[in-house]
Amino acid sequence: MDFSLNDEQRAWQLKARKFADEHIRPISVERDRIVDPAGTFDWDVVRKGSRLGFRTAAVPKVWGGAGLDFVTLVLVASELARGDSAIGKTFTQCWKWSHLLATQCSEEQKERFLRPFMEDHEYLLGRGITEPDAGSDNRLPPESDPKAGLKLRAERQGDHWVLNGTKVFIAHGNVAKLIIVDARTDPTVSVKQGTTMFLVPRDTPGFRVGKVFNKSGWRFYQNTELIFENARVPVTNTVGTVNRTDAKRTGQAPGGDPFSDLEYTANALGVADAACDQALAYAMTRRQGGSTLIEQPAILIKLSRMYILAEALRSFVLRSAWEHDNKIRSPIGALVMNFSTDVIQETSELNLEIHDSGPCEVDYAADKLVNDGFIWSHISGDSASRLRAMQQLLAHKAAG
Repeated sequence: MDFSLNDEQRAWQLKARKFADEHIRPISVERDRIVDPAGTFDWDVVRKGSRLGFRTAAVPKVWGGAGLDFVTLVLVASELARGDSAIGKTFTQCWKWSHLLATQCSEEQKERFLRPFMEDHEYLLGRGITEPDAGSDNRLPPESDPKAGLKLRAERQGDHWVLNGTKVFIAHGNVAKLIIVDARTDPTVSVKQGTTMFLVPRDTPGFRVGKVFNKSGWRFYQNTELIFENARVPVTNTVGTVNRTDAKRTGQAPGGDPFSDLEYTANALGVADAACDQALAYAMTRRQGGSTLIEQPAILIKLSRMYILAEALRSFVLRSAWEHDNKIRSPIGALVMNFSTDVIQETSELNLEIHDSGPCEVDYAADKLVNDGFIWSHISGDSASRLRAMQQLLAHKAAG
């Protein structure tokens, strides 16, 4: 297993690092401090990054994208997140849903939605799954309970589906031009058997954005309420087979592991790297008791722990990406997501502890990494994901 980078991979990594250093990191704290959650967003950095290919990196070359392999994608994602986790996530959020458009949609749907996405630097994508009463139970829904999971209804009326209900905490809800929405088309069966996926453009009649949620972490990354009141979606906007969304729910990548989990692990690696950078720079310049912090054994032990965790995660993430590229089915993808949760939170907290060791006020940027890292407790690194990871590991071992 060789993780040495080829020329293209190295070029994308350096391009992402340069963009993060010059355009993301300088605005990171400034945007995070804005009180209005909708006001944290900055279209300028999105347009600049899109022109460099970061928004469309996962789209196949036949449609004008970079068609990057998974190893290259995690390299880019981690470099962008090293500049700012939430800004990096704004770009990579488009990868999994543009991937879905390219692999799950019909040729006619690709012409209507994927082509405009490629041509418009402000065309962002979102996915509407979570609801007020349906969150992690969508991951591990009770097989025999039709009342569990999604409640948003879609009823067929002629050549349209009529959607009624509410989605919450939907990424890009107020900035996306297209939302891919899961809705119950048969409420008499389980969510796995009675859910259908729809392409819902921003200007769909009866569809509107509600509240923009104010979060302690990932504040640049927009999360909103979506309201459907007799929203009329053409039948031609149905993705795949009616009542068969379950196989597409997470945007499955080759290799069987969720593409979204791989994206999250790469982002966590970027934050861990940022925490190491901050801690080392602070320890080398701040003095206490007549010496710099870097000369104190307690600080060195903490720094050592941070770098060990970051390098272990890097190896884990690259292995998982390599397995994706080589279409190897293994439980690694689920396990690395769980590990990334532990790493991002421990490294960011150790960085904050090191900053607390000095005589100065805590750096806002160090505090921000902790707030961003907490997000991993309730995305794909949550308890439902840990249970799923162990189920996959046990099944893999049982199969030999």
